[in-house]
Amino acid sequence: MDLSFGPEYEAFRAEVRGFLDRHKDEYPGPARPTRADALAWQRRLIDNGYAARTIPKAYGGYGAEPDILKSRIIAEEFTRARAPTGMAGQGISMLVPTLLEVGTEAQKQQWIAPTLRGEIIWCQGYSEPGSGSDLASLQTRATEDGGDFVINGQKIWTSTAMQADMIFCLVRTEPEAPKHAGISYLIFSMKTPGIEIRPLKTMTGHAEFNEVFFTDVRVPQGQIVGKRGEGWQVANATLKHERGMLGDPNQAESRLAAITDLMREETVGGERLIDNPVWRDRLMKMQARVLAMKFNGLRLISAQLNGESPGLAGLIVKLQGCDINHELAALAIDALGELGVLYGDSPHLRAGGSWQQRYMFDLGLIIGGGTAQIQKNIISERGLGMPREPKLAGA
Repeated sequence: MDLSFGPEYEAFRAEVRGFLDRHKDEYPGPARPTRADALAWQRRLIDNGYAARTIPKAYGGYGAEPDILKSRIIAEEFTRARAPTGMAGQGISMLVPTLLEVGTEAQKQQWIAPTLRGEIIWCQGYSEPGSGSDLASLQTRATEDGGDFVINGQKIWTSTAMQADMIFCLVRTEPEAPKHAGISYLIFSMKTPGIEIRPLKTMTGHAEFNEVFFTDVRVPQGQIVGKRGEGWQVANATLKHERGMLGDPNQAESRLAAITDLMREETVGGERLIDNPVWRDRLMKMQARVLAMKFNGLRLISAQLNGESPGLAGLIVKLQGCDINHELAALAIDALGELGVLYGDSPHLRAGGSWQQRYMFDLGLIIGGGTAQIQKNIISERGLGMPREPKLAGA
């Protein structure tokens, strides 16, 4: 049985390796790289087809045809070289694919290219203090006034709101409509008068999340994505891409490679951790889970290219990805031994303290983007056809 990719793909692999070898001095640092370095690397990746690969050139992408094997080769070679795969986040990973699906031509032309290049930072206005798991119960309202919507309400757990230039936001435009109707999906500047941002510091020591308050915020009605009152469908398109971002197998594979390096370097009693059968067994168990995640990702890509529903394979992505990423960080913390409890500015930190930060931040992601408990309900009800969770009397 010949499992090689064939001459065309091996030539492409050599091309990717050559690129990485030529530009290895340009890699942004692993722990909070400077914005200038990240932007420069992102431009380099797009120009060479290693980021935004299949997004049309007309919208700032590279414009390549979808090819599962080439995508796999790029991921493998970037992991091998320990090279960063470019910028991600709410704008690039969530809004851009949403606009490609349901945005107008004018919206695609205006927003996709600068977002891909990292020139615009976006945040997501979804959760509210009383509308987290039951997002459709959101109460932030937008009322008509001339050619504008006037927005009043509050959002919470808004990642990067302090840094964001723009927001994509769910608001209720028809308060008398049923819960899942009457919601609209707006995009507007975070510098619009009437927006107040209050940081929420987490146990990482950083304020990745924020509260956002809207008081008589005026947004032109033309800044709606999709149709008025049908924002729930648009929101679900974005949520699908959010789950894909949080369950990215390439990210997990890169982390596994970094942990393998760590266990080759760290020693206990003069013995490398990688040579200790107990530690090696833990690493191999995580390797098996990451491989399963990777092959499920290939299944999803195949379904997308064939115009098929991924079914259950798509429903497990977020739960699987967040659990694995947190357990990978936990393995790294354990492998560091007493150094794993360090945080802040200790001179003994490894990798700039990135493993400690990931461990604590990834714990939050098991809740964010749809809690693990909600994800399990979705998998059981929609994927496995099990009875719906019973509601409490009067709920």
